[in-house]
Amino acid sequence: MTELRASDADRDRIADILREALAEGRLTAEEHAERVEGVLAAKTVGELDVFIQDLPAAHRRHTPPHTAPPPRPVGGAVPADPDDNLVAILSSAVRRGRWRAGRRIHAYAVFGSVEIDLSEALFEYQQVVIKAYAVFGSVEIRVPENVSLSGTGGGVLGSFEVDTLDSGEPDAPVVYVDGWAILGSVEGRPKRGKLVADILDRVQRKVDKGLRKHLER
Repeated sequence: MTELRASDADRDRIADILREALAEGRLTAEEHAERVEGVLAAKTVGELDVFIQDLPAAHRRHTPPHTAPPPRPVGGAVPADPDDNLVAILSSAVRRGRWRAGRRIHAYAVFGSVEIDLSEALFEYQQVVIKAYAVFGSVEIRVPENVSLSGTGGGVLGSFEVDTLDSGEPDAPVVYVDGWAILGSVEGRPKRGKLVADILDRVQRKVDKGLRKHLER
């Protein structure tokens, strides 16, 4: 079973477990980022299991089949909404402005260009995975400054460049970019001056709460 090829759903499940471990304080932010990068690069189910073998969830997953409850993902149900696809073949595709970013976004640029601007997007999930493939084309990704960003990919006579950002905020969205650039380019960068709105709202609520407590004294 451990040599079975891993699916996107398998990777999402392990990423959810790692996110819970980070929230519980079992992993540091650095350990979490390193493991998630490894999860995105893993090819088999056995390779995925390595990243959670020292976490309680791994032992729950190995409960004997006749006593195990029906499996359900850690951190809530898997969303039913389909992956978001942007395809540009001898053309361009753009997603920007106020839009809802799904859990997984696929971008394909073949002799064309794809632009994904998350600077004003609504993040419905803490983790967003972008699969980017550029063949004689380009995929450009922009994110707010206060999210975490990392990438694992490669280039064949092309350029795959994704900045590494650490927001330092445990509840901030995390954007992972994976894929290939073949005689093309994949680029991920922060958009200066742009911040995730829901994080700002949360900070404002904390300020308002502190102010109310001060006035009640």
